[in-house]
Amino acid sequence: MFDHTYENPVISGFHPDPSVCRVGDDYYLVCSSFEYVPGLPLFHSRDLVHWEQIGNVLDRPAQLPLPLPGSKASGGLYAPTIRHHDGRLWVVNTNVDGGGNFVVTAERPEGPWSDPVWIGLEGIDPDLAWDEDGACWCAFSGPAGGVNLARIDPATGAVAEGPFPAWSGSGLKYPEAPHLYRIGDWWYLLIAEGGTERGHAVSVARARSPRGPWEGAPGNPLLSHSGTGRPIQNTGHADLVQAPDGSWWMVLLGVRPRGFTPDVHVLGRETFLTPVEWDEDGWPVVAPVPERHPAPGGAWHPVQDPPARDGFDGTALAPHWISPFARPEGSWSLTERPGSLVLHATGPTLDTPGYTFVGRRQQHHDCRVTALVDPGTGRGGICVRLDEAHHYEVEAGDGEVRVVARIGPLSQTVAQRSAPPGPLLLGVTVRTSDLVPASPLLTDGHTTGPDTLAFWLGDPAAPGAHPLAELDGRYLSTEVAGGFTGRVIGMYATEGSVAFDWFEYVPATAV
Repeated sequence: MFDHTYENPVISGFHPDPSVCRVGDDYYLVCSSFEYVPGLPLFHSRDLVHWEQIGNVLDRPAQLPLPLPGSKASGGLYAPTIRHHDGRLWVVNTNVDGGGNFVVTAERPEGPWSDPVWIGLEGIDPDLAWDEDGACWCAFSGPAGGVNLARIDPATGAVAEGPFPAWSGSGLKYPEAPHLYRIGDWWYLLIAEGGTERGHAVSVARARSPRGPWEGAPGNPLLSHSGTGRPIQNTGHADLVQAPDGSWWMVLLGVRPRGFTPDVHVLGRETFLTPVEWDEDGWPVVAPVPERHPAPGGAWHPVQDPPARDGFDGTALAPHWISPFARPEGSWSLTERPGSLVLHATGPTLDTPGYTFVGRRQQHHDCRVTALVDPGTGRGGICVRLDEAHHYEVEAGDGEVRVVARIGPLSQTVAQRSAPPGPLLLGVTVRTSDLVPASPLLTDGHTTGPDTLAFWLGDPAAPGAHPLAELDGRYLSTEVAGGFTGRVIGMYATEGSVAFDWFEYVPATAV
């Protein structure tokens, strides 16, 4: 019996390619992280609805030696799979910028996680499953297209059998993201196809053995929102899990696009939850992903959100703080100025990799960000980042505050104001109402972007704050910039050393 209702997404913001497993009454979930470090955010839940980030699977340089030559936005760590077997947690993943496919393990989800064991297989999106004889099977997206299978030794990475082609989906492009399950007398192969954009879909096949032959479900694709007007789009890249009460559930990625056609999404691909039924012929059946739905029965365990304000009083950064490409040991400090995060510039610009940036995912369409910044003799501030060619920032330095917009090949200072020395309050607000027009010469509100980003000297929620600039948010969207990530809002330094006494992120519902 359903006693509670949940809202999708269950993990908002840039948390794509979710994979989930259950250990007793506990669920663990990992997501892709691409170029960001620490890598592969790890979540825990007791009810599949409320998720708490308890760490990152790859949290030390020995596991993730970045930056790698040629590292780029939307490179790095692609889709992971998490499984529990023989008393251990296993995560298999691909680093597309170097090394390929690898496995890490841990006895406890909090870690420590092992160093990578590299697998001798070419491809992406690997998965692990064990048969009744204890043999480990790895399904993955092969370099020539289609889903391949191989029998491996996960302790050494050696390939014992294969790889061989398994199934190429229902005919849509890019069959990928396989997950292999033994359920009853069948092996099921769940895949994504259609590409991770509006044509994204979930399809399924089954066989009596991992060696095949594979039979596609007659109703494939199992799930797709392609061509519909539903507010959740790009549905795909799914994983299955069975709850203690016997019910089945699917986690998957999706987006929530907005704005004038073609509508765009800015938060990235998020994690959604939807129920799974089984028909009389033994095939899974999935209805369109709902915005709200009765929650799984049994446990209901809300979790505490991270504090809105981080005063940097601890000895380590919280696990939700991430950096693009690398976070060198000497580029940041919590002890140099106790009660502050001090960033030391490692690069002079946000337009090429190699700069110092510590940020968090934007997880709400409407939000407010404020930081108390002491630039000293340096330069830095708050940046809203999608990649090196698409970012907006408000920064302090040399006795002034300015707002800079980078959109593709163009970079422009759009606002400038003198500022007194010493700590300054800088702010960014993101709103989805009262939008700025697409151009100063246009007043048609129907042609605006999905949101407006406003930049401030002072606290935007307090009297006396000085508005500096308002910018159209469409240029910080995936459909404009390309790639696989979403917005990250954070602190940076591009000259000297900059101290941040605190950083506050507040959803609009709490403003």
